[in-house]
Amino acid sequence: MARSGKAGATRRFLEFLRRRRLRLTGQRRVIMDVVFGTDRHFTADELLAWSRRRDRSVSRATVYRTLLLLTQSGLVRELDVGRGCVVYDPNYAHHPHHHHLICQDCQRIVEFESEAFSRLEDEVSRRLGFTVVARRLQLTGTCDALRTRGECPHRSRGRRVG
Repeated sequence: MARSGKAGATRRFLEFLRRRRLRLTGQRRVIMDVVFGTDRHFTADELLAWSRRRDRSVSRATVYRTLLLLTQSGLVRELDVGRGCVVYDPNYAHHPHHHHLICQDCQRIVEFESEAFSRLEDEVSRRLGFTVVARRLQLTGTCDALRTRGECPHRSRGRRVG
């Protein structure tokens, strides 16, 4: 996340906590800094490991509670990538109109934006009398490399989420 984006996300999260009358504890600050310091999709376990590199006292429970607050604040989005795997998207706040392609074989996630989808959303919502307040488009498939070569180059690297 760009430096200015990180500062804006931090301000928004601090304001969200203030409205909820919640404190910014040391552990929450570490978790917030880690989340706003990456552009990668991540699991809760990855966030726990990254946070513990900065502060060994960060607990699993605090990671899960803070992730809930971050998703409720609209700064992070939870994605179900299949096979019981949930990842978090730290890019949501700065790119709320992006979408995801997810490989069901290697769980690689590719983000994209599309004017065509935006136009379709406008046309459908206008025609059906809706005002869109949130959007989520997630396309699941398999990498072309798996189909054409018989193997996925991303699969050999282990589970890949970003």
